[in-house]
Amino acid sequence: MMDDARNTMAKVPAVTLGFWIIKILCTTLGETGGDAVTMSWLGETTPAAQQSWFNGYLVGTTLFGVLLAVLVWLQVRARRFHPWLYWATIVASTTAGTTLADFADRSLGIGYPGGSLLLLACVLGTLLAWHRTLGTVSVASVREPRAELFYWLTITFSQTLGTALGDWIADAGLGYSGGALVFGAALLVLLALYVWTGVSRVALFWGAFILTRPLGATVGDFLDKPLASGGLDVSRPIATLVLAAAIILLIALLPQRAGGHPGDHARSDL
Repeated sequence: MMDDARNTMAKVPAVTLGFWIIKILCTTLGETGGDAVTMSWLGETTPAAQQSWFNGYLVGTTLFGVLLAVLVWLQVRARRFHPWLYWATIVASTTAGTTLADFADRSLGIGYPGGSLLLLACVLGTLLAWHRTLGTVSVASVREPRAELFYWLTITFSQTLGTALGDWIADAGLGYSGGALVFGAALLVLLALYVWTGVSRVALFWGAFILTRPLGATVGDFLDKPLASGGLDVSRPIATLVLAAAIILLIALLPQRAGGHPGDHARSDL
């Protein structure tokens, strides 16, 4: 009964297979959607344009950042879990993460390694501050404003980290398809730990949440980058629309309920 009450109060979805499917599609959409705005519509395709401070990456980050801030505000104001609002906020965070990472990596000149390490420090720092403040970083605790702000800040940093990490691995010589295989394999390792060990469900959740972003980034780049760069050269707007339609369909068809990590109270927690 206590777990049922906690789940009812939670303002995030239960972590199920459907959750991860939609999450991966959202991260892929974030990559194609962010690239569609900054590269296809705002024209950030040349080194000179990318190195300019006021460029498409900065404009795209501002647009998606404002949208994200509005949606997070609505999330905090909401009294219960709203599936459409939640997933719209996830899409906004992953799209803002794409444009912000590209701005940091390319326009600020810190490169993929520098951007990845900086953002990893931001993710870990936010989780540490969250844990020190509330005593847990479990998504089951996301039912009051402070936890919600920590949750969305962690998610935004992880989405941005995922973009930089995905680009770094792909640029290191593995290509977009090779990068997708690497991150897919890493997620399988986490799945094995989930099935066969007692490792904290909360730690595994955040590990998987972070890794699904570079998986989506490399898959998205594989879809929309030119053939000469190792991609399939699919139209970015078309790829974005197809992914958005798939996400909408899955949200409508798959059960959406508030909750936390399966078994996160039965085993070790954070």
